[in-house]
This record gives sequence, C-alpha cells and structure tokens, in this order.
Amino acid sequence: MLTTKTFFRKTKSGNVTKIVRDHYLRDDIWCGSAACKICKPRINDIVLDDEDPGAKRSANSEPHYLLLDTNIVLDQIHILEENVLCNVIILQTVLEEVRHRSSNVYKKLKDIISDPNRKFYVFVNEHHHDTFVERVPGEKINDRNDRAIRVATKWYNEHLSVTGNKNIQIYLITDDNDNREKAKTDGIITFSMEEYISSLEHGGFLIDKLCKKNYVMEGGRGEPLFPSHLTPAQLHDGIKNGRLHQGTFVASRENFLEGSVNVEGMDKFILVQGRIGLNRAIDGDIVALELLPEDEWSVPSDIVLEDEDVEDPGDVLDEESDIIVQKPLKQIERTPTGKIVGIIRRKWRQYCGILQPSAVKENVKHIFVPAERKIPKVRIETRQAQLLYKKRIIVAIDSWPRNSRYPQGHFVRALGDIGDKATENEVLLLEHDVPHSRFSDAVLSFLPKLPWTITELDLAQREDLRHIDVCSVDPPGCTDIDDALHCRLLENGNLEVGVHIADVSHFIRPGTALDKEAALRATTVYLVDKRIDMVPELLSSNLCSLRGGEERFAFTCLWEMDQDANVINKRFCKSVIKSRRAMTYEEAQLLIDDNSQQEEVALSLRRLNNLAKKLKQRRLENGALVLASPEIRFQVDNETHDPIEVEAKKLRETNSMVEEFMLLANISVAEKIVDEFPECAMLRRHPEPPQSNFDPLIKAGKHQGFEINTSTGKELAKSLENACKDDNPYFNTMLKILATRCMMQAVYFVSGMVQQNEFFHYGLACPIYTHFTSPIRRYADIIVHRLLAVCIGADATYPDLLDKKKSHALCHNLNYRNRMAQYAGRASVALNTHLFFREKVEDEDAYILFVRKNALQILIPKYGLEGTIYLNKKGQVSPVTFVYNEEDQTQRYKDILFRSFDPVVVQLSLDRSNIQHEKLIFKLVKPEIPEFSVPAANAKRKLVEPMPEEKMEIETITQLSTVKKGKKKKRKH
Repeated sequence: MLTTKTFFRKTKSGNVTKIVRDHYLRDDIWCGSAACKICKPRINDIVLDDEDPGAKRSANSEPHYLLLDTNIVLDQIHILEENVLCNVIILQTVLEEVRHRSSNVYKKLKDIISDPNRKFYVFVNEHHHDTFVERVPGEKINDRNDRAIRVATKWYNEHLSVTGNKNIQIYLITDDNDNREKAKTDGIITFSMEEYISSLEHGGFLIDKLCKKNYVMEGGRGEPLFPSHLTPAQLHDGIKNGRLHQGTFVASRENFLEGSVNVEGMDKFILVQGRIGLNRAIDGDIVALELLPEDEWSVPSDIVLEDEDVEDPGDVLDEESDIIVQKPLKQIERTPTGKIVGIIRRKWRQYCGILQPSAVKENVKHIFVPAERKIPKVRIETRQAQLLYKKRIIVAIDSWPRNSRYPQGHFVRALGDIGDKATENEVLLLEHDVPHSRFSDAVLSFLPKLPWTITELDLAQREDLRHIDVCSVDPPGCTDIDDALHCRLLENGNLEVGVHIADVSHFIRPGTALDKEAALRATTVYLVDKRIDMVPELLSSNLCSLRGGEERFAFTCLWEMDQDANVINKRFCKSVIKSRRAMTYEEAQLLIDDNSQQEEVALSLRRLNNLAKKLKQRRLENGALVLASPEIRFQVDNETHDPIEVEAKKLRETNSMVEEFMLLANISVAEKIVDEFPECAMLRRHPEPPQSNFDPLIKAGKHQGFEINTSTGKELAKSLENACKDDNPYFNTMLKILATRCMMQAVYFVSGMVQQNEFFHYGLACPIYTHFTSPIRRYADIIVHRLLAVCIGADATYPDLLDKKKSHALCHNLNYRNRMAQYAGRASVALNTHLFFREKVEDEDAYILFVRKNALQILIPKYGLEGTIYLNKKGQVSPVTFVYNEEDQTQRYKDILFRSFDPVVVQLSLDRSNIQHEKLIFKLVKPEIPEFSVPAANAKRKLVEPMPEEKMEIETITQLSTVKKGKKKKRKH
C-alpha cells in the first residue's frame, strides 16, 4: 500500500518546486509477541514473552508489555540500562526521535535492544497500515508523534486481545501529563515512570535513578534566587540585533563565584561574577550574555574561593559582600564584564564525585560533590546513602530551578570505594571523557591474522631499505615505537638523513570499524601506570612498532643535506626497514659520547646530533619559543603499580636530536600535502595569543626588574632567555612556565577552512606545520599519511578524505580528545602524588607562583606540584594578619615580604581525616612566622637542587611525562 505526500518548496532563486514523496505501508509487519496467533513469525523472530510478560508489579499483577514514549527513553535511560524492565516495545517513531535528539542515548538504547535477554522489540509503526498517522494541518510535530504513540498502543491492545487465552495489556509509560490524559480518554492504561517502578516488588533502588527534569522546588521559600532565563525567541532576537552575545561559559577553578565567556570576534573574554551574574550556567554551556555598562566592569578576583564545605546551606544566597566582586583600582585596566541571561545549549554530562555526609539519619536528600571543582554541587535523592558514603558515584544533572541554590540531579551508579586506585583511575577517565572500553569484536575482526609476514607483493610496492642502519631512540620501556632514524654519508660529501615512521595506515583502511574506532578515540592516553591505546595492542606494540631486529613497514622521509644542515632535496616513499637497535635516550647518549664506538649506528647518531644542533639554532634564530612545564616521572612498583619514587625528568641531547628531526619531517610533509591538496590538507596551527594574554607575564617580569617584550614571538623568546637571576636559578624556568600559560592551544584544522596567513605556528615560528610522526598514537597522523600516500601515488584517495566539512568535523573531535588526554594525564599525576604522600610528611623547597588576596599559590619543582597556602581563610580567625598590596601583588607580615618567584620551604602532607575527600595540605615552614608556620618535619628534610632548565616545543607544554615498564609515554612531535 502506498501513501503520497505532496508539498511545495521555494528555492533560493525564487522558483517554487513541487516535491512528491511516496510512503509505503504494509499490513504484514509482525507485532513481536510470542502470544500472537495472527502474525505467524518465524521462531527466531520471537522477542516478547507470552508467559507472564512484563516486570512483576505485585504478586497478582496482570501480564503486560511496556510501551515507552520518547522522553521516557531520553530522560530515564539510566533506569532502562538496569536489567529490570523487560518485554518493552520501542516504536520506530520513538527510535527516530531519540536518534535525532541524543546520539549518546541512542547508542545506549541500541545496545539494550541488541541484548536478547532484555526483550526490547522495535515495532516499525511508521510503515504499518493500521498505525501510521498523517500529520494534520497546524499540528506540531511533537503532538503528531505523541498521537502516533497512542495509536500504536491502542492497536497493540486490540491486536493482542484477539489471541484468545492470553489477555496481555499494553502499558504506556509517559511523564507527559497531557499525553497521559489523552491516553486515558482513549482507554489506554498509562503510568509515569515513577509510578511504575514504585509498584515493582524489587524496584526500590531504581527510585534513586529517576530523572527529575521537571522537578519543582517544594515550598517556594519566598522570592526566586536567580533571574529568569530569556526565552529562545528573546535570545535569538537579542543576538541578532547585537544586544546579546553568544559564547562558551568557562568556570574558574580558583573561585566558584567567577567565570568567563569566550565570545567569537572579541579579543578578551567577558568576565562573569557572582551567582546572579553566573545565573545557573555550568562549565561548558553555550550561553547568551549581556555586556554591562563600562563603568560596571570589574577585574578577575584575587581571592581563591571554594564553595563552603557545609552539609546543606539551604537555598539562601550569600550576601553580595560575600560574592567578592572586586572594585578595581583606577589604574588597573578593567575587563569587559557581563551577566548571563539565557542558556542556548546545555553541555551537561555525567559527573563523578562523592556524597556529602548528612547529620540526619534516614535522610533521602543529599548533596553530591563533583570531583571536578568547576562543577557546582548537586542535590540528589537516594535511599542508599549509608552504602554510598564510602563510594565514588556517578550523578546526572536534570534541572536547575530558579529557587534552588544547586542544580537537581539523580544517582546513576556507584564506581567503587573511595581511594581504591582502580576506582580513582576509572573516575579520571570518565571525568575526562576518555573512551577506554575494550575493543569490540567488530573492531578486532579487521586486525591482520597471525603469523604475519611480508610478502613478495609487499616488497614490489615498497622501497627496500632493510640494508640501511636504522635505529630508534625512545623513553625507557617504550613499546609503541613509531619512528626511527638514520644518517649516512653520500659520495658527493653530503649526508642522507632518513626519518622512518610506522606505516599504520597500511593496516587501518578507511571506513572499517577499526578506522572508525581509532577516529573516535583520536589519541592514545598515557596515565602513570597504564596506557589507553588508540589502536589494539597487536598493532600498537607489535606489527606497527618499529622494534629492533624486526622487519616493518614504514613511511619514509629522505633528505639530502649539506654539512650545515641545509636541505638540498627531499623525497617520500613507502618502505620496508629493519631497525638495528631500539635504544633509550640514555643509551643513545652514551653511544654518542663514547668516541671508541665506531660502528655505523654510533656514527649515524653523531651525524644526526650535529645536524640537530644546527637545525635547532636556526629555529631559535627565527623566533621559536623554548618554554617550560614542571614535569616529573614516577617509578612504580611492578606488582602493585603504586608510586615508590618520584623524580624530575632529565633531558639529554638525544631528546633534542629526535625532536628536531620529527619537527623537520612534520614541516616537510605539511608543505607537500598542502601543495597537492590546498583545500583539504590536515594541518596544525598555533595561534598567536592576544596581547592581553601576556598581562600576567609582563606584570610578573616587571616586579622582578625585567621588561618582557611580547610584540613578536622572536622578541618574547629573547626577553625570556635574558631574564635570569643569579640568586634564584629556578626563576627563568618559572617565568617560562608562566609564559606557557599565556599561550593559546595548538589545534588541528583543514587548510581550506582557514586563511593561509592563519596557518602559522607561533611556538615553532614556522609558516606551516602538521603531525606525521606518531600515527600509532594520533589519528591526525593517519589522515596525513593517507594524504601523503595519494601525493606520491602509493595509495588511492576516497571521498571522505577530500570532504572539507567532514574533515573539519573530524578536527573538532581530534582537538577535543587531545585536550582531554592532556588533562587526564595531569589528573593521573595528581592521583599518584596523593598515593605517594600517604603516611608521609615532607618538607620541600618551593617557589611562590602567584600571590593572591587571601593565599599564596606554590610550585614544588621536585613533584611538579602546585598547591595553595591560605593566609586568611573565610570564617576562621587567624592569629597573624597579612597585608595585601594589590598594585604590587605582594603579601606582607611585618618585615617579611612574599612576592611571586620567591623561594620558600613548605610542608607537604595528605589530610585523610575526611575519607570522602583526601587533600594535599601545604603549610609554610620557612620563612618562619610565629603562630603561622609549622615546625620542620621530624624526618630529615630533603633539599632539592633546582631542576635543570627545561627545553620543550610548544606542542607539549601541558603534557606530563610518566613511566611504567612497557607503558612509557613518548615525547615526539
């Protein structure tokens, strides 16, 4: 049977086009029930039970199937994931709506449907003659879909009623009051989700998981605490006429009453302060804000402020004086300041954290404290509090009513015991949205079958370089070796230099499940004690890894250079290599330094090292930055994986040697692919920071007597190199750490989506750059390999590779995953630092990084650790009074002055008094201040030599180096 829809559409040129769409209907689509005597399905098609179907509601409940509306699936997916509800009908109407509204929920629902034990049946109601409904003129699409759901429910009841002895009822589950009333009018049995699960014999624990999206605060307690958000129509009009601005809200880590909104086209972020100004925005939300008059602009607060750790502060906001909106000094340039007036798109996710203990026994209302400090506390209801107090749990936010100080949410699941290392690792992976489940069978099916060997056909299609003395240089214990090098003399006196990169794209073909999974993960994530691979281990640690003594496929860059490191010519080829040795940086350095070693590998390394020094000097002369980040390395126990020692990372000449040739390869490949594909090459750029970003750096340098020139990258590099103090050898490194924080994030982009003058890489001072040298751990490199292979005729192209829009969307995911991987690495270091300090109290040399109005922010080089010493904590009477000078950014007690970069001695200990929230405590030891400083620890204080000045490329500013045997993070570019 056929139904036809006809409508007219006006084109851009003004013409009217008639569009006819045919919609095919059938009357033989099976209902899915084993009790049905009409549809006559095949035995393998049976999904819904005929014996006592439905979850048990009571001892004598009638047999029934559940039919869910769209919002039940979207809002209550956490209940559906529990293996309680079964014999459920999912209409095609609902499935399609869910797919369009939430890809995350759609994936979860599909996983449930695919589980035969759950008995979820998809009924194609949109193509059944008796259940398809036409949309009537003037009817909203949501109302039409609700009507389609009711029609299908009624049809099922009538259809199954003629089966004889099985009188199975269909229960429509919906939280929409209007839909429920209309369903009752049609004679349909209907329940809200809360009503249904409350009636189940063993469903009490599901009550905690109920989404309360339509929750309204009880009692009304006077005036609302927050202004109303503007309607979507008002927001649209305001943005269109320029009265409102749109941007992403970024919450402050240091002050929970402060944040900023990054608005495209504005040089400076827009500051937002106070609860009224924040107006229920949560970190990551896309918001609309109104810019305040210039005389009401403020400056970011100097106060470090955390939400008070009280049981339940009620729904009363602090006095305005407590909100800490500063009145800036006249001579300080004010920051554009605004207030949030509406939410354009919520970016809520599931949050990990803990329950705050309640003094009231049997209380079901609790405060959830997220692990991420930028997220506000959340109100939830749970009857399992006594079980959950010692657990890390996951909570989802449902709504944030105007008359609630905190958002309302619901419990999702428990992860494990607080402090358990496996649980805490799971938390940091979830918090940073790192895909870490095992690779699916579909993905693994695309791996090569073992034993794998190189065939004659492979050799015919590649350049055979197995006779060349190639070697790799990597961190200790590295198993994912993705690059190797060689350098040999040519007859004309020049040098041939080769960079050989693992040919991962040979094994990962476009469009396969393996390719899609690698694109989703985007990067390998390195934690202190484990590695979350982007590709299965068979590739990452075996077939793609350029291990010593084994033949491997490679993608090779070859340069002819003179003795001064000038490139004469270059070429690229797919190759087969056999690495002579896989060395650590230390082993390679020893080989270079030992002049008695005259084997070819040693000679090759010496030539490479000499060339690398010249390449680096040339880069620095062009204005490349040498910045710093506090980096540490944990030694972990091989059995328990707990940290047993920590040390500052040591850099050798060989680190720089490898880095220089990786940079050269990346630049050479970037030039090649953009010449061939000017519109769709995948590149990497590092935007020049706006001058306002450098204000903290300039101010810090000025207070120490140095002028930091930030007009160009070259001038900045020169200023930083000249800023040294004889009495503080770590001063220059700290200044570079501060400069690092002024930088923008380096990002992937598609050449055709950005003007050519924006290709520039600020940190490297080069006009064009990409990532080619680490395809085992970065998906961007795989795309670049495919582009380069097409350039040299080694492989064929495919549509998605040359699709700018799809590549642009891919870049968004790559940039997001790369950023999250960096944050996860930092969090892993912080976690292991906590584990390391259990049962320890140590005094360490440290430096003041920032002076705040109520605190000193401290950096401990030995541990790469930052912390806060509070000078005047709210609600506490201190026996010592510190005087803060806002203009000079100093704190004074009598004749003791605290300034940025000053050395101090601090005592480090782990406060475990609250098992729910262990904290590293920083206490001042020296300079000694009576009644404020603490005495030195009984154990002998370990004095640390200042860390050697760290040399790094801007790409790895925020990456923290960690180590475990066989799991060492690589530092390649």
